[in-house]
Amino acid sequence: MSEALSPEVFSAVCGQADRAARAQERLARANTESKNELLLAIADALDAHAGEIEAANALDMLESKENGMDAGKLDRLLFDIPRVAAAANGVRHVATLPDPVGKIVRGYNLPNGLRLTQTRVPMGVIGMIYEARPNVTVDVASLCLKSGNAALLRGGHAAERTNAATLSVIAPVLEAYGFDPALVQSVDQFGRAGATAMMEARGHIDVLVPRGGAGLIQAVVRNSKVPVIETGAGNVHIYVDRSGDLDKAIPIILNAKTQRVGVCNAAEKLLVHKDVAADFLPAIATALGQADVVLQADAISYDIIQGASIEGLTLNHATEEDWDTEYLALKMGVKVVDDLDEAIAHINEHSTGHTESIIAEDYEAIETFTKRIDSAVVMVNASTRFTDGGVFGFGAELGISTQKMHARGPMGLREMTTTKWIGYGTGQVRA
Repeated sequence: MSEALSPEVFSAVCGQADRAARAQERLARANTESKNELLLAIADALDAHAGEIEAANALDMLESKENGMDAGKLDRLLFDIPRVAAAANGVRHVATLPDPVGKIVRGYNLPNGLRLTQTRVPMGVIGMIYEARPNVTVDVASLCLKSGNAALLRGGHAAERTNAATLSVIAPVLEAYGFDPALVQSVDQFGRAGATAMMEARGHIDVLVPRGGAGLIQAVVRNSKVPVIETGAGNVHIYVDRSGDLDKAIPIILNAKTQRVGVCNAAEKLLVHKDVAADFLPAIATALGQADVVLQADAISYDIIQGASIEGLTLNHATEEDWDTEYLALKMGVKVVDDLDEAIAHINEHSTGHTESIIAEDYEAIETFTKRIDSAVVMVNASTRFTDGGVFGFGAELGISTQKMHARGPMGLREMTTTKWIGYGTGQVRA
């Protein structure tokens, strides 16, 4: 993804980041009411200009189709009037959420009378590198503004027209409400060189968040000199325990796999306990086949499913590579496991740490699974598609962190702040 650093582009991107930092100083002093009024005005402007954004998106969609973009990515790229309206409503919801800035995390008095408080403050300038996800432009802008941060965005070539149209709606609203449009900027004009410059801009950008496929994320993690919050690709698993309600399992798996195939919380792997495999696999394979899902099955699963002679189903032998692949397509890996321990071991070895789900009725199995699975989110008898900042009540999300420091799971307003210690004294000196 990265390319050789251009001194000219680096200088220009650092200049943009520095302007963003100056604008952020003003935003950091704004009260919650002012920020909420700004967000509501942005939401109204998005609704008013949804047709223009949709028209720009139609050009991006056409070019991407001509370039052979797959169905999953095209689904993410789509930003038509209904999706713009949904994004605008997300901005309105962010306006209703508590403002984390200024909240006291903890506080206490030392024996010498010095009073200490730990308070939430904005991070500063947040850089985002993402691809073919125009809704992220709106999500990040709203979350950054509410949490007192500036945003510097690299949204990728595929969505360049859509992102430009969106930012052209947001900028005049910022100015009209007394804020510098430099609070939300794009470096898309520099192409991939802009992303490379962002990764080098330590001291200008405070934190960098990549959001996209595994290749993009790892390129940023490996190459960035700016601190990175790692969001994860979604090699997401569902395990059907021997105690699971098999009738309940089928709609959960179908939803997790097929509702939206190009998103990181879509299920990619299905593990089934050997005691229920003979009964369950033909049923779920029939349902997935009717949804045009291709199955990549291990040897035991393959024999069971093939023996059921399911019409219209595409069934292939899985390879070792399948267990580590995020398909983002109508494809699913299937494996039979001997027991819960094997399921947990397989998931922890091959998962990207995003979301896993267990279908079970046995309390001990559920407790074991939720405690031992090493992922950001674990669902019980529910679709993995619920791992989403909007669904979690955040209004929107910066991304879904799969790392363990600072933030893990969907990142909302609180995760976009850091803390500052303040000590209130009356003349104390240290002995």
